[in-house]
Amino acid sequence: MYRAHAGHLIGIAFVIYIVAAVLDGLISLAGGFITALVGLIISVLAGYLVQAALVKSVQDIRDGRADLSIGETVSAGTAVLLPVAGAAILAGIAIGIGLVLIIVPGLFLITIWAVIIPVIVIERTGALSSFGRSYQLVRRHGWHVFGTLVLAWIIQIAVSIVLGILLAALPLFLRNAVSTVVTGSLVAPFIALIVTLVYYRLLAVPAPQEPGYPQGPYAQGGYPPQGGYPPPGGYPPPPGNYPPPPPGNYPPPGNYPPPPPPEGGYPPPGNYPPPPPGNYPPSGGAPQQSYPTQRFPPQDYPEPPPGS
Repeated sequence: MYRAHAGHLIGIAFVIYIVAAVLDGLISLAGGFITALVGLIISVLAGYLVQAALVKSVQDIRDGRADLSIGETVSAGTAVLLPVAGAAILAGIAIGIGLVLIIVPGLFLITIWAVIIPVIVIERTGALSSFGRSYQLVRRHGWHVFGTLVLAWIIQIAVSIVLGILLAALPLFLRNAVSTVVTGSLVAPFIALIVTLVYYRLLAVPAPQEPGYPQGPYAQGGYPPQGGYPPPGGYPPPPGNYPPPPPGNYPPPGNYPPPPPPEGGYPPPGNYPPPPPGNYPPSGGAPQQSYPTQRFPPQDYPEPPPGS
């Protein structure tokens, strides 16, 4: 995917980085601590914007074509820049503390929070909620995610070393600016592609078979399909906000008598109240009718002949 859409991905990163570099250069001409701090903030926000825009771009080209232009992609990344920056800064502080004190907790946090930016950009999750959602996806697949991140870091370090050697003849200021733009434009799309594809890979992994763990098409991540209801099954649905049932008149809960029998049939067995008093024909036949006895006047008939 990177090779097929390298021009589009690199173009997005290059546009953002070149604009940030120009602004940083213009601000640095004024000199002073405040201007340097503003330039640093612009550079940091540009890096987060590149990540958000590239994740959106990878989401867009998963169908094999780039439907969004560079401007539309950058605009979509700008819409989630604040939560992305907030989550990234909080994660960076926690990971930095973990790496300084004890290395293993820092590596653990890097792994479980590997997909917080795709979660924010694609699912529009809040900055704080993205940490739990990322852990929910990465859980039980931590070693695979960690190995993928290590490979991406090795590639990024190798590219930075090669560019540093090629740009060694330039002045320090110009070397740093060119290295930032070139390295960011080449490596950032690759890293964003890897992280976003890891997110989609985790999203498609079947849920673990555990007692009490909900199973079904939406079990991984615990999000029901939009606009639907959980499918029938022998388990309680996971917690979440489900849409209300469609409007209509529903009968109140309770015990209802059985439906009327079909034409020509008999009601099913059960306890029914006795019928009201009255004269009913015997069951199983047509109603009986009584007719008056006919009486005829006596008549004299001749005796039959003998021998008949």
